[in-house]
Amino acid sequence: RTATADPGGISIMILKHLSILNYKNLAQVELELSPKINCFVGNNGMGKTNLLDAVYYLSFCRSYTNPIDSQIIKHDADVCMLQGKYGIEGQEREEEIYCGLRRRQKKQFKRNKKEYEKLSDHIGFIPLVMISPADIGIIQGGSEERRKFMDMAISQFDKEYMYALIRYNNALQQRNATLKMDDNEIDFTLLELWEDQMARDGELIFEKRQTFVKEFIPVFDEFYKKISLSNEKATFDYISQLRENNFREALRQARRRDIAVGHTTTGVHRDELEMLLDGFPIKKVGSQGQNKTYFVSMKLAQFHYLLKTGKRTPILLLDDIFDRLDANRVEEIVKLVSSEDFGQIFISDTNRESFDNILERINNSHHIYSVENGEINASR
Repeated sequence: RTATADPGGISIMILKHLSILNYKNLAQVELELSPKINCFVGNNGMGKTNLLDAVYYLSFCRSYTNPIDSQIIKHDADVCMLQGKYGIEGQEREEEIYCGLRRRQKKQFKRNKKEYEKLSDHIGFIPLVMISPADIGIIQGGSEERRKFMDMAISQFDKEYMYALIRYNNALQQRNATLKMDDNEIDFTLLELWEDQMARDGELIFEKRQTFVKEFIPVFDEFYKKISLSNEKATFDYISQLRENNFREALRQARRRDIAVGHTTTGVHRDELEMLLDGFPIKKVGSQGQNKTYFVSMKLAQFHYLLKTGKRTPILLLDDIFDRLDANRVEEIVKLVSSEDFGQIFISDTNRESFDNILERINNSHHIYSVENGEINASR
């Protein structure tokens, strides 16, 4: 795929240069990157995942693996800095994204030297999908992990959804705080105000999640079949209390119970995705290989969905995902991501030999880097 404007309106965004200072164990890194495939090789604990996480941070204003910003600053440092220079096809000027963190201070996030008023305004500007061993939590973890997957997938291309989610969660927190007051202190006018806000935004969230799931499942199932080389049917059911109930009325009817337990028991914050393989819950019947294939397929389907609904080809991060997959499944994944539908890719692995085998089979521009004790060097 060439760096010319796509007739369908989709352009490719490339991270051309990455600067890192004191991000986790990465003291100082300067990298010129390949527009297609960038491979990072090293033993576990050397900094490969941290490098990919820094790229993720520049897209989402947060770490993929650690929600506490102060913990991503190198332990013997007081400041951390990330800077990415991006090229967008059809646009001459580079886009510069900067993030600076100091201990006990608010982080700075800038685009072309202008600070964002709200970090949420940045989300979706650099579309990105990361696939990591931690994604097993989508299957094996609680319902919150599965809602988070839906929310991240939809928010990257739908600002209306993202802001509705922010308002909903704020109203939910306020309603919960009100419910915890003593009975004689509860302001029912205020309670109704928060319920009205939750109902408005909750209905919108429900509708958009429902649409997303309906369009997402066929693509997801197709990826699963391609990677697994099987006819197993991969799908999931979207379960929501809003499917059968008027949300505003349900909140009012649940007040007495909610006051007794001290939190809100009804709403889209309790939605669930039941993940199924051939009609059975995969967390109960899936082998290690099936589980990994399942979440990799979900993330590749997310990539495809972003490609279809957005304006730019997402960057793809593959963090140590080939471990515990048989050679056939690895080969199918490599075939998929090396197609012209995919733009820039970052891959980490412990095995240089497996990279060489992969790169032999695909004719794409690539850079290989060795990672050792937080130092990253170009490798031949």
